Amino acid sequence: MISIVYLVVGFVLLVVGADRFVAGASSAAHKLGVPSLIIGLTIVAFGTSAPELAVSVTAALKGANEIAVGNVLGSNIFNLLGVAGVSAIVCPLVASRELTRRDWPLSIAAAALLGIFLLTGSTLARWEGAILLVFFAALLAAQLRPALQNRQVETTEDQVMRTSKIILQIVFGLAAIVIGGDLSVDGATGLARMIGLSETVIGLTIVAIGTSLPELVTSLMAARRGENDIALGNVIGSNLFNILFILGVSTVLNPIGVQFTSVLDTVFLIAISLIFLVPAWRGKLSRPVGACMALCYVGYTAWLLVR
Repeated sequence: MISIVYLVVGFVLLVVGADRFVAGASSAAHKLGVPSLIIGLTIVAFGTSAPELAVSVTAALKGANEIAVGNVLGSNIFNLLGVAGVSAIVCPLVASRELTRRDWPLSIAAAALLGIFLLTGSTLARWEGAILLVFFAALLAAQLRPALQNRQVETTEDQVMRTSKIILQIVFGLAAIVIGGDLSVDGATGLARMIGLSETVIGLTIVAIGTSLPELVTSLMAARRGENDIALGNVIGSNLFNILFILGVSTVLNPIGVQFTSVLDTVFLIAISLIFLVPAWRGKLSRPVGACMALCYVGYTAWLLVR
């Protein structure tokens, strides 16, 4: 019972913390004049992925390696099929040319690189984590450099919060995320033992969905407001952040042992990324496409439970 309490309290702290962090970070980005797509790909994506970072790093340090890998792969699959799919059902998403020609293919390349690492050994080594971090740093620099060169600073009181409030929200959000991540790992590990499921399945489902709730809420709100760049940028940016930064940091801190099932999940992630890039490439994720994405996630979850 205590495991369920930890899991619920952890998820609540993760969602609340991510919400406050995103609010503060987004306001800071607007204050600096960063475009909406870059906000979605970086600030919002990083903020909503902070729960995954907290959970995966904590799991790696505690030796719950299957949760660390499963959380990242499960979150990425849920982000693409669940978050983008449900958002498209609520409001069809128009995909920008920059996103479909650059960032979406890069997320596929990141997943492919992870797949290669998983196939070459039973453990993700520290040097492999370091390579992921190098790619992340290069990608971040490539995204931010042109945005900062062409930024237009917005300074009206209606568009930004006071600096003190921004700092307070960011600090509070990060604290709640760290505590929530620790509780989520403890709760998920205990629940896995209690109901007889492997840590891999728990990481791919319960923990992955729980830590992706900030992405879901953020993208849904953005879609309803017509902020397509933020809605889709959040999904793709989070997926890049999860693989390159979160797994990179987790692996550098503690090499992660993996199972062959993780390779299968990576192949599935690459496949659905390629499939749904096609309608996005054409400029739009319509409601029928969104429904197909959501149904694919339901089918994937059912397969996890029986495999």
